[in-house]
Amino acid sequence: MARKLALFAVLLLISCSASSSSSSSSPSVVVTPPSSLAPLHGTYAPSIEPTNFVATVNNQYWPLIPGTAYHYEGVRGSTSQTDDEVVTHQTKEILGVACTVVRDTVSEHGRAIERTFDWYAQDAQGDVWDMGEVSLGRQPGRFVTASDSWKSGVDGAQPGIIMPAAPQPGDNYRQEYYPPGQALDEAHVLNLDGTMSVPYGNFHQVLVTSEFSPLEPQTEQKYYVAGLGEVAERVVKGHHEEFQLVNVTRSG
Repeated sequence: MARKLALFAVLLLISCSASSSSSSSSPSVVVTPPSSLAPLHGTYAPSIEPTNFVATVNNQYWPLIPGTAYHYEGVRGSTSQTDDEVVTHQTKEILGVACTVVRDTVSEHGRAIERTFDWYAQDAQGDVWDMGEVSLGRQPGRFVTASDSWKSGVDGAQPGIIMPAAPQPGDNYRQEYYPPGQALDEAHVLNLDGTMSVPYGNFHQVLVTSEFSPLEPQTEQKYYVAGLGEVAERVVKGHHEEFQLVNVTRSG
């Protein structure tokens, strides 16, 4: 009996030692609160280290798979509009980081009136950063660059977080920072258990955020579904505007 107990003790010790060794060798991911990475107050100077970024944007609430097209329909004021967002196969290097290019086209009566090229990149922790954009508005006969176009590292512009790795209710973070062009969008996470019905489907466990700029008198709520992305947005303070996801297509 004593021999069996001794053997049991040895086996238990080996088991515990192996478990401890396995646990200590397993990599751990530290998720930094977005308020620390992109704070709303104080001097704003986020640290961007190119080696800390990955090639694929696969954040659960902001997946950017090249070839994916999102078609939204809605209204601005009293005018019906469509919004088509396409994740292109193009990349653009900003601050040494290869960013995914997303083309966003707003149309009225089948005619494009706004076109934006957004640049996004994901860090190793899973946060998706907004690195800038070129915003174009239609003037008679042509598109012209809007004043709120910006690029991180140019003319005082700094990147912000468009989607945290693990958003939590109460999170506050800066999404973009370009004072000369009055691009100062901020976001606040409201909850993770919202519901939303749009033409594309009915969803539960929806991430709901409140997004705004201190320079504009309006606030909008946006709704995100894990594995899909944004499914709806609506202005809740200010002019009348809302869009809903109608269709998603993917090509090679």
